[in-house]
Amino acid sequence: MCFLPHPVVLQQKFTPFKMYSSFFINYIFPLNKILIYNSLFSYHIYIIILAMIYSRRYTSLKKRIFLIFQISAVFIGTVVGAGLASGQEISQFFTQYGYKSFLGILICCIVYITMSIIIINLSIKYKLNSYDGLILLVSPGFLGLVTNFLTTFFLIGGSSIILAGSGALIHQYFGISRWIGIFFMAFISAVVLFRETKGLIEINSIIVPSLIIVILTLFLLYLIFYRDIDLSLIKNIPYRKNNWLLSSLVYSGFNILCCSGVLVPLSLSINRKKSLIAGAIIGSLGLTFLAFIINFLLILNIPYIFKYEIPLLYIANRFGKLFQTMLLFIIWLEMFSTEVSDIYSVSKNFQEIFNISYNKSVILIILIAIPISQVGFINLISFLYPAFGVVSFIFILQCIIFYIKDCRK
Repeated sequence: MCFLPHPVVLQQKFTPFKMYSSFFINYIFPLNKILIYNSLFSYHIYIIILAMIYSRRYTSLKKRIFLIFQISAVFIGTVVGAGLASGQEISQFFTQYGYKSFLGILICCIVYITMSIIIINLSIKYKLNSYDGLILLVSPGFLGLVTNFLTTFFLIGGSSIILAGSGALIHQYFGISRWIGIFFMAFISAVVLFRETKGLIEINSIIVPSLIIVILTLFLLYLIFYRDIDLSLIKNIPYRKNNWLLSSLVYSGFNILCCSGVLVPLSLSINRKKSLIAGAIIGSLGLTFLAFIINFLLILNIPYIFKYEIPLLYIANRFGKLFQTMLLFIIWLEMFSTEVSDIYSVSKNFQEIFNISYNKSVILIILIAIPISQVGFINLISFLYPAFGVVSFIFILQCIIFYIKDCRK
Protein backbone atom coordinates (compact mmCIF):
# COMPACT_ATOMS: atom_id res chain seq x y z
CA MET A 1 0.00 0.00 0.00
CA CYS A 2 1.44 3.39 -1.06
CA PHE A 3 1.18 6.38 1.31
CA LEU A 4 1.28 9.81 -0.34
CA PRO A 5 2.17 12.87 1.69
CA HIS A 6 -0.48 15.32 2.63
CA PRO A 7 -0.75 18.32 0.27
CA VAL A 8 0.21 20.68 3.06
CA VAL A 9 3.32 18.65 3.83
CA LEU A 10 4.15 18.58 0.10
CA GLN A 11 3.78 22.33 -0.13
CA GLN A 12 6.04 22.78 2.92
CA LYS A 13 8.68 20.48 1.42
CA PHE A 14 8.85 22.41 -1.90
CA THR A 15 8.71 25.90 -0.43
CA PRO A 16 12.53 26.32 -0.62
CA PHE A 17 12.36 25.33 -4.30
CA LYS A 18 9.69 27.97 -4.90
CA MET A 19 11.83 30.52 -3.12
CA TYR A 20 14.90 29.70 -5.26
CA SER A 21 12.90 29.59 -8.45
CA SER A 22 11.26 32.94 -7.79
CA PHE A 23 14.69 34.41 -6.95
CA PHE A 24 16.06 33.07 -10.25
CA ILE A 25 13.11 34.41 -12.25
CA ASN A 26 13.05 37.80 -10.56
CA TYR A 27 16.78 38.53 -10.29
CA ILE A 28 19.08 36.15 -12.14
CA PHE A 29 17.19 35.91 -15.45
CA PRO A 30 16.97 39.70 -16.01
CA LEU A 31 20.66 39.98 -15.17
CA ASN A 32 21.42 37.22 -17.65
CA LYS A 33 19.37 39.04 -20.29
CA ILE A 34 21.40 42.18 -19.66
CA LEU A 35 24.63 40.19 -20.04
CA ILE A 36 23.35 38.65 -23.27
CA TYR A 37 22.38 42.04 -24.64
CA ASN A 38 25.77 43.44 -23.63
CA SER A 39 27.50 40.51 -25.31
CA LEU A 40 25.53 41.12 -28.51
CA PHE A 41 26.39 44.82 -28.36
CA SER A 42 30.08 43.99 -27.81
CA TYR A 43 29.93 41.52 -30.70
CA HIS A 44 28.55 44.19 -33.03
CA ILE A 45 31.21 46.64 -31.89
CA TYR A 46 33.83 43.94 -32.50
CA ILE A 47 32.49 43.30 -36.01
CA ILE A 48 32.52 47.04 -36.81
CA ILE A 49 36.10 47.43 -35.55
CA LEU A 50 37.17 44.33 -37.50
CA ALA A 51 35.50 45.68 -40.65
CA MET A 52 37.28 48.99 -40.18
CA ILE A 53 40.65 47.25 -39.76
CA TYR A 54 40.15 45.11 -42.86
CA SER A 55 38.84 48.12 -44.79
CA ARG A 56 42.01 50.02 -43.93
CA ARG A 57 44.13 47.02 -44.85
CA TYR A 58 42.28 46.68 -48.16
CA THR A 59 42.71 50.40 -48.88
CA SER A 60 46.39 50.17 -47.94
CA LEU A 61 46.83 47.10 -50.18
CA LYS A 62 45.02 48.86 -53.04
CA LYS A 63 47.28 51.90 -52.66
CA ARG A 64 50.37 49.70 -52.58
CA ILE A 65 49.33 47.83 -55.75
CA PHE A 66 48.64 51.14 -57.49
CA LEU A 67 52.04 52.48 -56.37
CA ILE A 68 53.77 49.34 -57.74
CA PHE A 69 51.94 49.83 -61.06
CA GLN A 70 53.06 53.48 -61.17
CA ILE A 71 56.71 52.57 -60.46
CA SER A 72 56.66 49.87 -63.16
CA ALA A 73 55.14 52.40 -65.62
CA VAL A 74 57.92 54.92 -64.83
CA PHE A 75 60.53 52.18 -65.32
CA ILE A 76 59.09 51.15 -68.70
CA GLY A 77 58.54 54.75 -69.81
CA THR A 78 62.15 55.68 -68.97
CA VAL A 79 63.64 52.79 -70.96
CA VAL A 80 61.24 52.64 -73.91
CA GLY A 81 61.54 56.07 -75.52
CA ALA A 82 61.02 56.72 -79.21
CA GLY A 83 63.85 54.36 -80.20
CA LEU A 84 62.17 51.24 -78.85
CA ALA A 85 58.60 52.35 -79.68
CA SER A 86 59.58 52.96 -83.30
CA GLY A 87 61.41 49.61 -83.53
CA GLN A 88 64.73 51.26 -84.43
CA GLU A 89 66.55 50.22 -81.22
CA ILE A 90 65.23 46.65 -81.38
CA SER A 91 66.22 46.47 -85.04
CA GLN A 92 69.81 47.58 -84.41
CA PHE A 93 70.52 45.79 -81.14
CA PHE A 94 68.53 42.57 -81.58
CA THR A 95 66.70 41.83 -84.85
CA GLN A 96 69.79 41.80 -87.06
CA TYR A 97 71.18 38.93 -84.93
CA GLY A 98 68.38 36.59 -85.99
CA TYR A 99 66.61 34.12 -83.69
CA LYS A 100 69.35 34.43 -81.02
CA SER A 101 68.10 37.97 -80.41
CA PHE A 102 65.34 36.50 -78.20
CA LEU A 103 68.03 35.13 -75.87
CA GLY A 104 69.58 38.60 -75.83
CA ILE A 105 66.26 40.12 -74.72
CA LEU A 106 66.05 37.61 -71.86
CA ILE A 107 69.58 38.56 -70.75
CA CYS A 108 68.50 42.22 -70.74
CA CYS A 109 65.57 41.29 -68.47
CA ILE A 110 67.93 39.59 -65.99
CA VAL A 111 70.25 42.63 -66.02
CA TYR A 112 67.32 45.02 -65.50
CA ILE A 113 65.98 43.11 -62.49
CA THR A 114 69.38 42.52 -60.86
CA MET A 115 70.63 46.09 -61.30
CA SER A 116 67.32 47.68 -60.27
CA ILE A 117 67.40 45.80 -56.96
CA ILE A 118 71.04 46.86 -56.38
CA ILE A 119 70.37 50.52 -57.25
CA ILE A 120 67.25 50.72 -55.06
CA ASN A 121 69.01 49.13 -52.07
CA LEU A 122 72.06 51.39 -52.37
CA SER A 123 69.93 54.51 -52.91
CA ILE A 124 67.85 53.90 -49.79
CA LYS A 125 70.78 52.81 -47.62
CA TYR A 126 73.02 55.76 -48.51
CA LYS A 127 70.14 58.24 -49.07
CA LEU A 128 71.28 59.15 -52.59
CA ASN A 129 69.53 61.96 -54.43
CA SER A 130 70.81 61.59 -58.04
CA TYR A 131 72.82 59.34 -60.36
CA ASP A 132 75.89 61.50 -59.57
CA GLY A 133 75.87 60.20 -55.98
CA LEU A 134 75.44 56.58 -57.12
CA ILE A 135 78.26 56.76 -59.70
CA LEU A 136 80.71 58.38 -57.26
CA LEU A 137 79.71 55.85 -54.57
CA VAL A 138 80.53 52.76 -56.64
CA SER A 139 83.32 54.36 -58.71
CA PRO A 140 84.97 57.16 -56.70
CA GLY A 141 88.02 57.54 -58.99
CA PHE A 142 88.68 59.05 -62.41
CA LEU A 143 86.47 56.49 -64.15
CA GLY A 144 83.54 57.62 -62.01
CA LEU A 145 84.02 61.23 -63.10
CA VAL A 146 84.19 60.13 -66.76
CA THR A 147 81.02 58.02 -66.36
CA ASN A 148 79.22 60.91 -64.66
CA PHE A 149 80.21 63.35 -67.42
CA LEU A 150 79.22 60.94 -70.21
CA THR A 151 75.88 60.19 -68.51
CA THR A 152 75.07 63.90 -68.21
CA PHE A 153 76.21 64.52 -71.80
CA PHE A 154 74.18 61.58 -73.08
CA LEU A 155 70.99 62.60 -71.24
CA ILE A 156 71.19 66.24 -72.41
CA GLY A 157 72.08 65.05 -75.92
CA GLY A 158 69.15 62.65 -75.84
CA SER A 159 66.73 65.38 -74.77
CA SER A 160 68.07 67.61 -77.60
CA ILE A 161 67.52 64.88 -80.17
CA ILE A 162 63.98 64.28 -78.91
CA LEU A 163 63.19 67.98 -79.29
CA ALA A 164 64.50 67.81 -82.86
CA GLY A 165 62.51 64.62 -83.50
CA SER A 166 59.33 66.23 -82.20
CA GLY A 167 59.85 69.19 -84.55
CA ALA A 168 60.53 66.91 -87.52
CA LEU A 169 57.48 64.72 -86.82
CA ILE A 170 55.09 67.68 -86.53
CA HIS A 171 56.60 69.34 -89.62
CA GLN A 172 56.34 66.16 -91.70
CA TYR A 173 52.73 65.28 -90.84
CA PHE A 174 51.15 68.69 -90.21
CA GLY A 175 53.26 70.94 -92.45
CA ILE A 176 54.02 73.50 -89.73
CA SER A 177 57.38 74.92 -88.63
CA ARG A 178 59.80 72.57 -86.85
CA TRP A 179 60.38 75.21 -84.16
CA ILE A 180 56.70 75.09 -83.17
CA GLY A 181 57.09 71.35 -82.51
CA ILE A 182 60.33 71.94 -80.56
CA PHE A 183 58.92 74.72 -78.36
CA PHE A 184 55.66 72.83 -77.81
CA MET A 185 57.57 69.77 -76.56
CA ALA A 186 59.82 71.96 -74.37
CA PHE A 187 56.85 73.83 -72.87
CA ILE A 188 54.71 70.81 -71.90
CA SER A 189 57.84 69.02 -70.59
CA ALA A 190 58.54 71.99 -68.31
CA VAL A 191 54.92 72.01 -67.07
CA VAL A 192 55.12 68.31 -66.11
CA LEU A 193 58.65 68.60 -64.69
CA PHE A 194 57.65 71.42 -62.34
CA ARG A 195 55.49 68.80 -60.58
CA GLU A 196 58.71 66.84 -59.91
CA THR A 197 58.24 63.12 -59.09
CA LYS A 198 54.42 63.37 -59.20
CA GLY A 199 54.52 64.69 -62.76
CA LEU A 200 56.91 61.93 -63.85
CA ILE A 201 54.66 59.24 -62.37
CA GLU A 202 51.41 60.73 -63.73
CA ILE A 203 52.44 60.95 -67.38
CA ASN A 204 53.97 57.45 -67.44
CA SER A 205 50.84 56.00 -65.81
CA ILE A 206 48.92 57.17 -68.90
CA ILE A 207 51.48 56.77 -71.71
CA VAL A 208 52.82 53.28 -70.90
CA PRO A 209 49.42 51.47 -70.85
CA SER A 210 48.58 53.23 -74.15
CA LEU A 211 51.84 51.99 -75.66
CA ILE A 212 51.20 48.41 -74.52
CA ILE A 213 47.66 48.48 -75.96
CA VAL A 214 48.80 49.77 -79.38
CA ILE A 215 51.77 47.36 -79.70
CA LEU A 216 49.65 44.41 -78.55
CA THR A 217 46.89 45.37 -81.01
CA LEU A 218 49.43 45.53 -83.85
CA PHE A 219 50.73 42.09 -82.86
CA LEU A 220 47.23 40.56 -82.73
CA LEU A 221 46.23 42.10 -86.07
CA TYR A 222 49.37 40.67 -87.64
CA LEU A 223 48.57 37.19 -86.27
CA ILE A 224 44.95 37.42 -87.50
CA PHE A 225 45.82 38.55 -91.05
CA TYR A 226 48.89 36.32 -91.41
CA ARG A 227 47.76 33.01 -89.95
CA ASP A 228 50.16 30.89 -92.02
CA ILE A 229 53.22 31.98 -89.98
CA ASP A 230 55.60 29.05 -89.52
CA LEU A 231 57.57 29.67 -86.31
CA SER A 232 60.19 27.09 -87.31
CA LEU A 233 61.21 29.37 -90.22
CA ILE A 234 62.40 32.07 -87.78
CA LYS A 235 65.53 30.00 -87.15
CA ASN A 236 66.31 30.02 -90.88
CA ILE A 237 65.81 33.77 -91.41
CA PRO A 238 69.18 35.25 -92.45
CA TYR A 239 70.94 37.46 -89.92
CA ARG A 240 73.55 40.15 -90.41
CA LYS A 241 75.71 39.90 -87.25
CA ASN A 242 76.83 37.24 -84.75
CA ASN A 243 77.91 38.99 -81.52
CA TRP A 244 74.39 39.09 -80.06
CA LEU A 245 75.57 38.68 -76.44
CA LEU A 246 77.77 41.79 -76.51
CA SER A 247 74.99 43.78 -78.17
CA SER A 248 72.54 42.73 -75.44
CA LEU A 249 74.93 43.69 -72.64
CA VAL A 250 75.66 47.07 -74.23
CA TYR A 251 71.95 47.77 -74.70
CA SER A 252 71.01 46.78 -71.16
CA GLY A 253 74.01 48.75 -69.88
CA PHE A 254 73.04 52.17 -71.17
CA ASN A 255 69.37 51.59 -70.33
CA ILE A 256 70.21 50.77 -66.72
CA LEU A 257 72.49 53.81 -66.36
CA CYS A 258 69.75 56.03 -67.80
CA CYS A 259 67.22 54.38 -65.47
CA SER A 260 69.44 55.08 -62.47
CA GLY A 261 68.81 58.78 -63.10
CA VAL A 262 65.14 58.13 -62.28
CA LEU A 263 65.40 55.18 -59.86
CA VAL A 264 67.78 56.93 -57.44
CA PRO A 265 65.64 60.05 -56.72
CA LEU A 266 62.47 57.93 -56.92
CA SER A 267 63.83 55.62 -54.19
CA LEU A 268 64.54 58.58 -51.92
CA SER A 269 61.15 60.17 -52.65
CA ILE A 270 59.00 57.03 -52.16
CA ASN A 271 61.28 55.21 -49.65
CA ARG A 272 59.34 51.92 -49.80
CA LYS A 273 61.84 49.27 -50.72
CA LYS A 274 59.43 46.37 -51.34
CA SER A 275 57.12 48.45 -53.55
CA LEU A 276 60.06 49.89 -55.48
CA ILE A 277 61.61 46.46 -56.09
CA ALA A 278 58.24 44.93 -57.06
CA GLY A 279 57.62 47.83 -59.48
CA ALA A 280 61.07 47.45 -61.05
CA ILE A 281 60.59 43.69 -61.50
CA ILE A 282 57.15 44.10 -63.10
CA GLY A 283 58.55 46.91 -65.25
CA SER A 284 61.43 44.68 -66.39
CA LEU A 285 59.02 41.87 -67.30
CA GLY A 286 56.78 44.34 -69.14
CA LEU A 287 59.75 45.65 -71.12
CA THR A 288 60.77 42.09 -72.01
CA PHE A 289 57.23 41.35 -73.18
CA LEU A 290 57.18 44.46 -75.41
CA ALA A 291 60.66 43.78 -76.80
CA PHE A 292 59.69 40.16 -77.61
CA ILE A 293 56.61 41.27 -79.56
CA ILE A 294 58.43 44.03 -81.49
CA ASN A 295 61.39 41.76 -82.26
CA PHE A 296 59.05 39.00 -83.46
CA LEU A 297 57.26 41.37 -85.84
CA LEU A 298 60.53 42.80 -87.16
CA ILE A 299 62.17 39.39 -87.74
CA LEU A 300 59.19 38.30 -89.85
CA ASN A 301 59.73 41.37 -92.06
CA ILE A 302 63.49 41.05 -92.68
CA PRO A 303 65.08 42.53 -94.85
CA TYR A 304 62.48 45.26 -95.62
CA ILE A 305 62.52 46.81 -92.14
CA PHE A 306 66.19 47.85 -92.50
CA LYS A 307 65.20 50.41 -95.15
CA TYR A 308 63.05 52.45 -92.73
CA GLU A 309 63.90 54.82 -89.87
CA ILE A 310 60.66 53.73 -88.15
CA PRO A 311 60.44 49.97 -88.88
CA LEU A 312 57.16 49.46 -86.99
CA LEU A 313 55.52 52.09 -89.18
CA TYR A 314 56.25 49.88 -92.21
CA ILE A 315 54.34 47.02 -90.52
CA ALA A 316 51.50 49.26 -89.26
CA ASN A 317 51.02 50.69 -92.77
CA ARG A 318 49.26 47.46 -93.80
CA PHE A 319 46.40 48.08 -91.36
CA GLY A 320 45.33 51.49 -92.58
CA LYS A 321 46.04 55.16 -91.99
CA LEU A 322 44.19 55.27 -88.67
CA PHE A 323 46.42 52.67 -87.04
CA GLN A 324 49.50 54.28 -88.56
CA THR A 325 48.47 57.64 -87.04
CA MET A 326 47.87 55.97 -83.67
CA LEU A 327 51.38 54.48 -83.73
CA LEU A 328 52.90 57.85 -84.65
CA PHE A 329 51.04 59.47 -81.76
CA ILE A 330 52.32 56.80 -79.36
CA ILE A 331 55.89 57.32 -80.64
CA TRP A 332 55.52 61.07 -80.01
CA LEU A 333 54.19 60.38 -76.50
CA GLU A 334 57.17 58.10 -75.80
CA MET A 335 59.48 60.86 -77.04
CA PHE A 336 57.74 63.16 -74.56
CA SER A 337 58.06 60.59 -71.76
CA THR A 338 61.78 60.15 -72.39
CA GLU A 339 62.28 63.92 -72.60
CA VAL A 340 60.72 64.32 -69.16
CA SER A 341 62.76 61.42 -67.69
CA ASP A 342 66.07 62.71 -69.12
CA ILE A 343 65.58 66.31 -67.96
CA TYR A 344 64.31 65.09 -64.56
CA SER A 345 67.48 62.99 -64.08
CA VAL A 346 69.90 65.78 -65.02
CA SER A 347 67.93 68.38 -63.02
CA LYS A 348 68.27 66.29 -59.86
CA ASN A 349 71.98 65.99 -60.62
CA PHE A 350 72.44 69.73 -61.18
CA GLN A 351 70.46 70.46 -58.01
CA GLU A 352 72.95 68.39 -56.00
CA ILE A 353 76.19 69.48 -57.74
CA PHE A 354 75.58 73.20 -58.24
CA ASN A 355 73.24 73.70 -55.24
CA ILE A 356 70.55 75.41 -57.34
CA SER A 357 66.79 74.83 -57.13
CA TYR A 358 65.21 71.99 -59.08
CA ASN A 359 62.97 74.32 -61.15
CA LYS A 360 65.94 76.48 -62.16
CA SER A 361 67.80 73.30 -63.20
CA VAL A 362 64.86 72.28 -65.42
CA ILE A 363 64.80 75.66 -67.20
CA LEU A 364 68.60 75.65 -67.60
CA ILE A 365 68.68 72.17 -69.20
CA ILE A 366 65.84 73.02 -71.61
CA LEU A 367 67.67 76.21 -72.64
CA ILE A 368 70.84 74.15 -73.27
CA ALA A 369 68.96 71.43 -75.19
CA ILE A 370 67.03 73.68 -77.60
CA PRO A 371 70.02 75.16 -79.51
CA ILE A 372 71.70 71.76 -79.99
CA SER A 373 68.50 70.00 -81.09
CA GLN A 374 69.58 69.67 -84.74
CA VAL A 375 71.30 66.23 -84.72
CA GLY A 376 69.81 63.27 -86.63
CA PHE A 377 67.88 60.71 -84.58
CA ILE A 378 69.37 57.76 -86.46
CA ASN A 379 72.93 59.04 -85.84
CA LEU A 380 72.38 59.15 -82.09
CA ILE A 381 71.34 55.49 -81.96
CA SER A 382 74.10 54.31 -84.33
CA PHE A 383 77.12 56.02 -82.74
CA LEU A 384 76.38 57.54 -79.34
CA TYR A 385 74.48 54.56 -77.88
CA PRO A 386 77.21 51.90 -78.33
CA ALA A 387 79.94 54.18 -76.91
CA PHE A 388 77.82 55.08 -73.90
CA GLY A 389 76.80 51.43 -73.57
CA VAL A 390 80.40 50.29 -73.09
CA VAL A 391 80.89 52.79 -70.25
CA SER A 392 77.53 51.70 -68.79
CA PHE A 393 78.59 48.04 -68.86
CA ILE A 394 81.71 48.91 -66.85
CA PHE A 395 79.46 50.81 -64.43
CA ILE A 396 77.27 47.69 -64.02
CA LEU A 397 80.32 45.58 -63.09
CA GLN A 398 81.43 48.20 -60.57
CA CYS A 399 77.93 48.31 -59.05
CA ILE A 400 77.83 44.53 -58.61
CA ILE A 401 81.33 44.39 -57.07
CA PHE A 402 80.55 47.27 -54.67
CA TYR A 403 77.18 45.75 -53.68
CA ILE A 404 78.71 42.33 -52.90
CA LYS A 405 81.43 43.98 -50.74
CA ASP A 406 78.84 46.17 -49.05
CA CYS A 407 76.65 43.16 -48.18
CA ARG A 408 79.62 41.39 -46.57
CA LYS A 409 80.30 44.27 -44.17
